[in-house]
Amino acid sequence: MTFVLFDFSFYLCPKEIHGMKLIGENLNIMSSKYGKALKEKDAKPLQELAIQHEEAGMDWIDLNIGPAGKTGEELMSWLVPVIHEVVDLPLALDTSNVKAIQAGLKAHKKGRPLINSIMVRPERMDALLPVARDHDADFVALLWGPEGMPRDENERGALCSEIVHKAMSEYGIAPERIFVDPIQTPVNVQQQQIMSVLEFMKMFQDIAPGCLSTVGLSNVSNGPPEHLRSILNQVMVVLLRHYGLHSAIVDCFDKDLHRVARGERPDIEALVLKVEGGETLDTASLSKDEAAYVKTARVILGHTLYSDSWLEV
Repeated sequence: MTFVLFDFSFYLCPKEIHGMKLIGENLNIMSSKYGKALKEKDAKPLQELAIQHEEAGMDWIDLNIGPAGKTGEELMSWLVPVIHEVVDLPLALDTSNVKAIQAGLKAHKKGRPLINSIMVRPERMDALLPVARDHDADFVALLWGPEGMPRDENERGALCSEIVHKAMSEYGIAPERIFVDPIQTPVNVQQQQIMSVLEFMKMFQDIAPGCLSTVGLSNVSNGPPEHLRSILNQVMVVLLRHYGLHSAIVDCFDKDLHRVARGERPDIEALVLKVEGGETLDTASLSKDEAAYVKTARVILGHTLYSDSWLEV
């Protein structure tokens, strides 16, 4: 599959020089605590969580209410004002229910909302791109096409080109409103897909200049034991930052990850990028923590096969 490069140079905006933007993921219908609060419309725990997102320095709060087929419109109409009673952060509206997205956008009064997400499928683009335009909302362009997960970086490029061109040419949406998500996959399942995402990020600005990027970062550690998740997420975000990732959807409670994402751990970055660059490092000469980051980078980059015991080898 091939993709087309369009001349969007007249839309280019200056690159940001600070750390990545962070979208807090914890207000999620799948959470036992917060999912229960959503279903029961119990505002207090949701508002407490929103305040924790703000205190952690998140730039958005993702409101993941799931498909919410029959209740989504009512739930989002209630939830957005409830969260904005206690914080001023803009919100990412995360549901496959188009009417719920519209209801959330109507209720959103603080900052610019983010639609999470619009897949590269005709029915989803036709339903939601005009909604994004009419509400001047940012949106996540999820590179999930009619055939599902893209197989490699070339298919990602083709899908990216398709949705960006449609958004801009048919709906007049500026590129800085578009957050392209190449789809992060779990390290213990699809290591080759991780390399495909990195290859896509290398050519991203050539495919869609001026557009932004994001990724569901925690997907890389979805499946491994809980105590290994943070270091996987940290190493993955170093690699993605290196190729210009603008933002990521992250655990708002993982302060170590936040520091890495914001570029506050150059020591970790240097180690990970040495591995990515092919440099041979003797882990026996490193501290235990340094060796852990090197070993994790080797697993993510496919230099060694995944196992739950990679830090012990």
